[in-house]
Parts: sequence; structure tokens; C-alpha cells
Amino acid sequence: MKYRNLSKTEAEKFWELMNQLDYETKYMLYEPGERTKNLSRIESLIQNSVEGEDFLLVAEADDRIVGYISAQKGGLNRIAHSAYIVVGILKDYRGKGIGTDFFNRLDIWAEEKHVKRLELTVVCENEVAKHLYEKSGFEIEGIKRKSVLVNGEYLDEYYMAKIK
Repeated sequence: MKYRNLSKTEAEKFWELMNQLDYETKYMLYEPGERTKNLSRIESLIQNSVEGEDFLLVAEADDRIVGYISAQKGGLNRIAHSAYIVVGILKDYRGKGIGTDFFNRLDIWAEEKHVKRLELTVVCENEVAKHLYEKSGFEIEGIKRKSVLVNGEYLDEYYMAKIK
């Protein structure tokens, strides 16, 4: 497995990964086919991770991008010490240690950037992801009731955080 940063020229590849994740799991925010192909927004996301304060790392296997983790730091002074995390791994590559590696590398970045609070949300029924987050030091802080609508059903999400 290879972990690396993206270049702006890979915006379309990254969009394709995120779009595929939308089809593979009901636990990502976008529904299948809902994600618009806004490459300039993705290029900006990549640039902010390379030149700015945010974090974006991809996993590569079999000559393709198979997963990613991103952390977006708070933009205002009062929340600049926190970052919101999003992670996605293609189904054929789950359970191979990628998520654990992602969170270990995220911890290093957080130390370097003086991030004291890492936070994320996860659908309560997504036990596999919840287990990964807990193994990585995240704790449940609360429940967002009827937070997302998936296939006509309202699902709750855990609000989880890791304090460094």
C-alpha cells in the first residue's frame, strides 16, 4: 500500500474515487449520482492540503486510488485548533489496515499543526467504521437524531471526537 498526497492534476481521479464510494456505501453523505463534477472545488481542496492548513491523504493500490482521509481545520480563531474528518475506502480494500494507517498519519499531522480536537460523524449502525474510530482514540460525544435520510429512512449519527 502506498500513501501519498495528491497533485491538482489528479482532481478528476479523486472525484472518480469519491463518486464510486457514493455508489458502494450508503454511509457517505452523497447519494449515488448526486455528486457534481466540480473539479475546481476539488483542486482547491488538494491545494489547501498541500500548501495550506488542511490534510488530504490517499491510499494507492493496484495502480489506483482506493481510499482517502481528509481533515479540514476550523477557519476562525476560536476553532482553529479543531479539524473535521472524512474518510472513505473502497469496499474491496476495507479490512486491510488502510483506515488504521490513515488515522496514525492523521495524528502526526495533527501534532504538527497543533490540532487539539479531531471530530467526525458516523451513522450509528455503521459498526465497522465506529470500531475503527474507537480503536483510533475517538469517543462518542452525542447522537444527532434523524441526521441523515437514507433510502427513505432517517438514521441517527454519533458525533465522535478525539482530544489530543
